[in-house]
Amino acid sequence: MLLADSRQGPDLNRIRLGIVGLGRGFLLTLPALREHPMINLAGAFDLRAEAIERFIQEFDAEGFETLEDMLASSNIDAVYVATPHALHASQAIAAMESSKHVLVEKPMATSVAECAAMAKSARKTGKILVVGPSHGFDEQVRKAAALVASRQYGAVRMITTMNFTDFMYRPRRPEELDDNSAGGVIYSQAAHQIDVVRRIVAQDVTGVRAVTGNWDQSRKSVGAYTALMTFAGGAAASMTYSGYGHYDSDELLGWIGELGRKKDSDNHGAARRKLAQLSAEDEIRAKLSRTYGMEEAAEQSIPPHHEHFGFIMVSCEGADLKLMPNGIEVYGDERREFIPLDPPVVPRKAVVDEFLAGILGEKPPVHDGDWGLVTTACCEALALSGRTGSEIDPSDIIMTQSEKNY
Repeated sequence: MLLADSRQGPDLNRIRLGIVGLGRGFLLTLPALREHPMINLAGAFDLRAEAIERFIQEFDAEGFETLEDMLASSNIDAVYVATPHALHASQAIAAMESSKHVLVEKPMATSVAECAAMAKSARKTGKILVVGPSHGFDEQVRKAAALVASRQYGAVRMITTMNFTDFMYRPRRPEELDDNSAGGVIYSQAAHQIDVVRRIVAQDVTGVRAVTGNWDQSRKSVGAYTALMTFAGGAAASMTYSGYGHYDSDELLGWIGELGRKKDSDNHGAARRKLAQLSAEDEIRAKLSRTYGMEEAAEQSIPPHHEHFGFIMVSCEGADLKLMPNGIEVYGDERREFIPLDPPVVPRKAVVDEFLAGILGEKPPVHDGDWGLVTTACCEALALSGRTGSEIDPSDIIMTQSEKNY
């Protein structure tokens, strides 16, 4: 075990959090973790020695040589699992069985069977399991969900979502482009859209019908889909995503990017051009350059707008609600109004708040293990429908796979 030179005694009034994986996910969530008064960044485990050394120095914390060392430590109360997708289930279950609460990055895991095992472990151990961050936590999504629940605009009937990005041409590890390892856009990106529509509609999902596509044989995984999701109360949601770097749907949101910052509308095709200059080894290095501890991944100031996941229109009986990075545009029967949102204090704060509220017994988490299980089942239903052309009920997948041994 590596120790900081001047480690202070544990603050018993704060949750001592261990980080499992100092990658891109951790880097994007770090501002919320750093600024939260109830979080003490107490330790980290990562395979990159330089990242561990940086963490030790920056947070006066512990660096662990193995995950087992971290989970055995009495100085860690909870862990944030931000490793590659295939590791989530085994690491999260090991943490809960070691009496640690768990925040795990989306996708929750790479199969419904794994997710079911994680949810079962949370119930058995009594530990809090939260799946996130995802765009289901975005402030405008939370506000829209509250408006729908209030029924002030009548019942929700339809949601239209679409997101056109350059996801497939950003630097990737090989498994991120392997459908057999939950690569491509379905588990990484549809999980966001599914969380968004589920959070707003707040009804059980009854079916998913989808068309999926792989349109570039140099990036061998599904890179686009369009899907229809139906709900028990009669609502439906259309979800379209393309990661092929042609049209950029941020145009529909005032050229505010996914992370809440203004982007250059004239920078069309930049990701494709940059990737074309990289060898396979260069691409892996470029991927690493966007992780914690690398100079190219230096933190930026707090963004002026909330994070978002493309165009989202919520159609209720009495109004259409268009979600924007700074508020909600309401198109009613007789008038149009704008409901502004305060600028973000720090991105992804809602994720940390929900996790801590669960740990402290203040409020059960929304995005718990059972929530993540259903979202993953919807992803699997989307992928299966794309292959078979049939409508798939996610509950059938859960029933079939949840009893599998893991």
